[in-house]
Amino acid sequence: MTPSLEPARLQFKDGTPYSEAYGDVYHSESGGPAQARFVFMNGNEVERRWDGRERFVIFETGFGFGLNFLATWRAWRGQPGKLHYVAVEKHPYSLLDLRTLHERYPEFQREAAELHSHWPPLVSGGHRAQLSGNVVLTLFFADIKIARDLRLRADAFYLDGFAPGKNPDMWSPALMRSLSRLAAPGATAATWSVAAPVRHALEATGWQVEKRQGFGEKREMLVARHAKPVEEPVRPPRRATVIGAGLAGAAICERLCARGWEVTLHEKHAEPAMEASGNHAGAFHPVATPDDSVFARLTRAGFLYSLSNWKKYDQLRWDACGALQLSRDAKEEGSQRKAALGQPAEYLQYVDREAASRHAGVELAAGGLWFPQGGWIQPRSLVQAQLRASRNLTIKYGSEVKSVDPESIAILANSSDATRLHPVPHLRLRRVRGQLTYIPEDRIDAPHVVVLRGGMVLPPVDSLCVVGASFDIDDEDPLPREESHAGNLERLQRILPAEKISFPLEGRVAFRSVAPDRLPLAGKIGENLYGAFAYGSRGLVWAALAAEIIASELEGEPLPVEGKLADALSPARFARRAARGVLR
Repeated sequence: MTPSLEPARLQFKDGTPYSEAYGDVYHSESGGPAQARFVFMNGNEVERRWDGRERFVIFETGFGFGLNFLATWRAWRGQPGKLHYVAVEKHPYSLLDLRTLHERYPEFQREAAELHSHWPPLVSGGHRAQLSGNVVLTLFFADIKIARDLRLRADAFYLDGFAPGKNPDMWSPALMRSLSRLAAPGATAATWSVAAPVRHALEATGWQVEKRQGFGEKREMLVARHAKPVEEPVRPPRRATVIGAGLAGAAICERLCARGWEVTLHEKHAEPAMEASGNHAGAFHPVATPDDSVFARLTRAGFLYSLSNWKKYDQLRWDACGALQLSRDAKEEGSQRKAALGQPAEYLQYVDREAASRHAGVELAAGGLWFPQGGWIQPRSLVQAQLRASRNLTIKYGSEVKSVDPESIAILANSSDATRLHPVPHLRLRRVRGQLTYIPEDRIDAPHVVVLRGGMVLPPVDSLCVVGASFDIDDEDPLPREESHAGNLERLQRILPAEKISFPLEGRVAFRSVAPDRLPLAGKIGENLYGAFAYGSRGLVWAALAAEIIASELEGEPLPVEGKLADALSPARFARRAARGVLR
């Protein structure tokens, strides 16, 4: 069954936010902001240490309702570098409760309001937000054990779980070993707890620990420094070549240019988004499975990151009108019901046929999963918006790259052509022909939302409803065919059984590449060479997250997802599977 989060409950004890589940308060009765500054910020000497730094990374065990983060963000303002703040929280607050709590701390009104605008739905996994002041907040809604699978190098650790006697997992030797692995050279840690097991766990994992004067009612606190020697950071050249100006390449350019890179983009066509990214419109939505598979977790991460990322663009043609994934039979209906159990209604619900039809505004053939934040987007508008946002970008249209320079950083974002420039060991990439059918809105009883059932139909976009798509493997025919239109109409009737189309049809053919496991390739292929391709029919969901993963890896920044998910996208996965005798 898909794991569901248990949100924190809004409670107080003598006026201080309190967790009944753990029998402990969220901060000292002497004041949360003061504790944040005294114990965590001063204990780690962050304001002295981050001054003039290009990047500073903080890791917090237990985000709570974010007071330590808000205080740190406020102090960071004005710094020229980038602050990465990574935290793990098993029981996050709902947005409504978060607002109630933050009203008690008016000094953080500005920061709190911005945090609220980026607060994710309460679903498991990583959530990254780009905030003002060049601050990147990455929240993992998960058990603290996820720390062993994170990829980052933290300069400072805020150890702020509930008391060791009430929540021992937050202070265990296993966790301290994970934190030691995540520590950058010269890393520090601070906590209000001086319990002997905490001291011993830190000392046993490479930390030099000392006691200092405590805050409020606490007579003492702990500070620690990791034994790893301080090293001069190695700065990459921050120049890259990107090949392909579709969804994949444009997202890579934007994410690298946002970090100050100089990027040269090569596109063989005369303008961007001329292949699959040039379709009239496409659907975006996650996938949900009862077992919360790697595929489901990755589509969720990509979907939520895309929604957060797209908000910043002007002139973007899109609508988060909602998306329905109708069940195809009784077995799938049962799986969908299980997948939706315990999920927040703003992210995912199971709805019966009557409720689905009400969402769509037309009579549908079945019930299914309702994604209220799903919808449609015109991919060309997204590509153009990302390229406009990319500073220090040089675009070379009509430039077909024949080979890549092994001495410079290059990212292959050119679909099936990528393996022509550089093979990926043991990858069996397939090229797929996809034909869409465009139906004028006045010739169909059009739904108000995206509806999918072995195919899709979109609500009217510029007076056209997009229906499709065919999935023709190793078919190189670039022209629309009547048989493919007929197949799309069959898909449409499985969604809207009343529709009978009998007039001439128009559409578009585009080609996409697909890996055997239907996951994209995003990551390192060889020395100075990265790949961002094989997005199949989910480029709208994969592109932004894949670009953020690659840019983070190139910069040595914290990854936005846990290691298992990053490995699932890595081009090296096929060689690893082959070594184990696994064919896919």
